[in-house]
Amino acid sequence: MPDHVPENPTGRDRLRGALLRPTRGQVVVAVLLALLGYAAVTQVRFTQVDNTYAGLREQDLIDVLTGLAGTTQRAESEIARLQRTRDDLQSSTGSREAALAQAQQQADNLAILAGVVPVTGPGIRVTVTEDTGQVSVQSMVDTIQELRTAGAEAIQVNGQVRVVADTAVEDAAGGLLVDGELVTSPYVIDAIGDPHTLADSGIDFPDGPRDLFADDGASVTVDELQSLDIESVAKPGKPGYASPAPGQ
Repeated sequence: MPDHVPENPTGRDRLRGALLRPTRGQVVVAVLLALLGYAAVTQVRFTQVDNTYAGLREQDLIDVLTGLAGTTQRAESEIARLQRTRDDLQSSTGSREAALAQAQQQADNLAILAGVVPVTGPGIRVTVTEDTGQVSVQSMVDTIQELRTAGAEAIQVNGQVRVVADTAVEDAAGGLLVDGELVTSPYVIDAIGDPHTLADSGIDFPDGPRDLFADDGASVTVDELQSLDIESVAKPGKPGYASPAPGQ
């Protein structure tokens, strides 16, 4: 049922009626006004964002740029510092690895010289066979010494005794005692080093080991080998009196 309309409506009554029963034209105008308001607000927001620095004075802009330059410089300095730290760490790691490699090489060399590890390499095999006499201690000692002088890095006798700096050779019934081990003819002396040098400078030279063994009544054959295994190892003794000097 429609609302009662006064016969003589006031301005308030007419406004109330327009709000309660808007015409099509009024609705269109309201929508257009709403769109226009939204566009105006959006434009103001964009203008505020785009013009962040538009209202600043020249000195203010210079201060902003100076601040940005300082920040950039500090960032670049920090990057350079970190790069130097990285380089130092890499250098330290490389130096440490080089020192470890050098120490390992020295340890390997000392182990070979001490005769405590098996070794392999080129060398010669000297076979001494007693024919009409017995090999003397002096001939064996001189042969070992000549091989060392010629550059032998490792020596063993009969595949069972490793010859080192303090190796002792003694006479024994039926053969020789080398570091307390009995070895018998044929004596097989293996030496690792340059084969040609060991053969020429260690065995076959005037008044050398070949001649000494011949005087003992023994024959000698020398084989130059490109690969020779020395598997016997020495048992290192414990010093009874010597000790490292302080600080070593």
